[in-house]
Amino acid sequence: MQKLDLAKELAENAYPGRGIVIGRTADGTKAVAAYFIMGRSENSRNRVFVEDGAGIRTQAYDPAKLKDPSLIIYAPVRVLGNKLIVTNGDQTDTIYEGMDKQLTFEQCLRSREFEPDGPNYTPRISGILHLEGGGYNYAMSILKSAEGDPQSCQRYTFAYERPLAGEGHFIHTYMHDGNPLPSFEGEPKRVAVDGTIDEFTDMLWTNLNEENKVSLFVRYIDIASGTYETRIVNKNN
Repeated sequence: MQKLDLAKELAENAYPGRGIVIGRTADGTKAVAAYFIMGRSENSRNRVFVEDGAGIRTQAYDPAKLKDPSLIIYAPVRVLGNKLIVTNGDQTDTIYEGMDKQLTFEQCLRSREFEPDGPNYTPRISGILHLEGGGYNYAMSILKSAEGDPQSCQRYTFAYERPLAGEGHFIHTYMHDGNPLPSFEGEPKRVAVDGTIDEFTDMLWTNLNEENKVSLFVRYIDIASGTYETRIVNKNN
């Protein structure tokens, strides 16, 4: 699979929806996780990321304008021991609680499907980073409807052991803008991961569509020590 330029992927897509990037820095020392949200409606755009312990959660920027919180207020990032969980919905909690009971990442998601927001039926995308003994691996998942048919759920899990330095994988909810929004297709895109946390954060935020971008989370985790740095960028400040 060709390694893609992530900046170009974002700049040329006005509406990838929600996106997860997981990978490894070019020097091989840090695990990388990023999550962004975009929105077309006032309700979706009325959000910010805030820190919540070792993770983050979404909250309404203007509580008076919050309409339906069911699919937009959740914890996208939670930490369970040496694992970081990142998703685009409340399945973060499903994975956290299941893995705490020794279920696998894939088993945890068996109880979930795509979002009930017809006609889009937004896919649920999820990622898990696991650091242990100086080693690092990650996995990604997408739960999507069968070509927009809510009667059938398609489940895909992609696992990456000993990931290569300087690259990662990018999965997002929608192929592009549309009505209804077309679900992501294929396996996560192989992308280059480069630069410091501030350079990587700036690259992501700059190339997300100005009108539709809402919030961005980036974390660099030292694979040897487990220490980390986090950046959060919100359009609503």
